[in-house]
Amino acid sequence: MTDKILFEREGHIAILTLNQPETRNALTDLDLVEAIVESCATANRDMDIRALIVTGAGPVFSSGGNIKHMRDKIGIFKGDAHDVRENYRAGIQNIPLAFHNLEVPAIAAVNGPAYGAGFDLTLMCDIRIASSTAIFAENFVKVGIIPGDGGAWFLPRVVGLPRAMEMTLTGEPIDAVKAAEWGLVSNVVEPDELMNAAKKLAQRIASNPPQALRWAKRLLREGQQSSLASLLDMAGEFQGKLHQTEDHMEAVNAILEKRKPEFKGT
Repeated sequence: MTDKILFEREGHIAILTLNQPETRNALTDLDLVEAIVESCATANRDMDIRALIVTGAGPVFSSGGNIKHMRDKIGIFKGDAHDVRENYRAGIQNIPLAFHNLEVPAIAAVNGPAYGAGFDLTLMCDIRIASSTAIFAENFVKVGIIPGDGGAWFLPRVVGLPRAMEMTLTGEPIDAVKAAEWGLVSNVVEPDELMNAAKKLAQRIASNPPQALRWAKRLLREGQQSSLASLLDMAGEFQGKLHQTEDHMEAVNAILEKRKPEFKGT
């Protein structure tokens, strides 16, 4: 795996760190995309991982697309219109697909500016916690392009269509305070408290049975686009299976016995 990201484990929590502070954690390199996609696949395969934190190294979460690569027409920006379209499909568009299919809850610990595709990466996560230094911008129009990585799908689902329109069509940034007012982030903390706050939240999530966590997340996602009848049918199927698990009985017995449960993912 490339050193452009770090993928570390702390107990039941995985931490994915964008690790190119020299490029302000730009997202468009193919090997970086492949490493992010593989990290999501690893989390899906490993039932011992119960939450994923995504953050950036240095003072910036992610600047999104590499502006110098845009200027020089290299990387995914190389070639004619057809080439660029295929480069996006083979490259950065795999990140939103990977996060949309990520089974474990994902928390974005936004340590600084998150622009363009970097902002969209925060939207792909289920929960966002922001440093007071964080800035959010859907600023593609400022460089004469549009959200090519799924931002037009994710952003309205997080802040609503009118505010998504405002952010997308002006390209102007909002600070962490306004992001909290809009419901974009659930908490704003001082910079030196960010990872501690993200880990505490991840630990609260990870204290629960892993399969129940994954299916609860899936139900919430499905509920955004399915009918009530379809969602109830899926919920019934999941519920029937979960009632047969050892973790369910462990949870019930731990409550009755007034002790801390020990879940095994079975």
